[in-house]
Amino acid sequence: MNFLRHIFFPIWKIWLIFWFTIPFLILFPLFYFALVTKRFDFVFKLKRFWARIICFGSFLYPVIKYKSQKYKLPRPCIIVPNHTSYLDIVFSPFFIDHVAVFMGKYELLKIPLFKYFFVYLDIPVNRKSMTDAHKAFSDAGKKLEEGLSVIIYPEGTIGEKGKLRAFKNGAFKLAIEKQVPIVPAVNLNNWWFLENGGFFKSNGRPGVPRIVVGDPIPTKGMTEKDMDALKNKVTTFMQEELNTFYGK
Repeated sequence: MNFLRHIFFPIWKIWLIFWFTIPFLILFPLFYFALVTKRFDFVFKLKRFWARIICFGSFLYPVIKYKSQKYKLPRPCIIVPNHTSYLDIVFSPFFIDHVAVFMGKYELLKIPLFKYFFVYLDIPVNRKSMTDAHKAFSDAGKKLEEGLSVIIYPEGTIGEKGKLRAFKNGAFKLAIEKQVPIVPAVNLNNWWFLENGGFFKSNGRPGVPRIVVGDPIPTKGMTEKDMDALKNKVTTFMQEELNTFYGK
């Protein structure tokens, strides 16, 4: 059984890379034109279209559940998903309904063509430099002031086997400073389908990823003194959803 897993997982990952890369190369001229002309609504629509192609081609069928009822996300807001897999990013256009800016690791600027998202729209973060990290959050604040939402993974990196890591303060501090709502999203099992931990050893297969989108949490009237309570509220919501899903 393990032998078959070690054969199937890499083959499926190569298949996924194909469906990720080829459509991106075909769509890139449109992406580039929309980015340089600041037609960000069109960029978002292209991202959603690209995500659908990836899912269709690689036999991934994400299911989005809203905690209370489906709604339009407030604009602007800060979206804070847990981070379990690179698929978290691919699936995000299915529940984010307007232009949202990613905060991502600085190393993404080194990827040919893909880097232009971070040159023109998204925000790279060099977490090894306090100065650069501060500038990234300052840039995120400006995006919010322009009416764009921001996606921040508060764990800062991908967790192991879907387990929550401790949240950093940045997203919650920024939400309070700009008085914009926080929208939590829980990626329940994306890591089942694409896991970190080695190309030949970690999970990689088709299936049904599941995501729960929480209700927006308003921050109007909050001060920095409320930051820990806000962070704990989001952490508790995510952990409870994970516990329910895994039967804990």
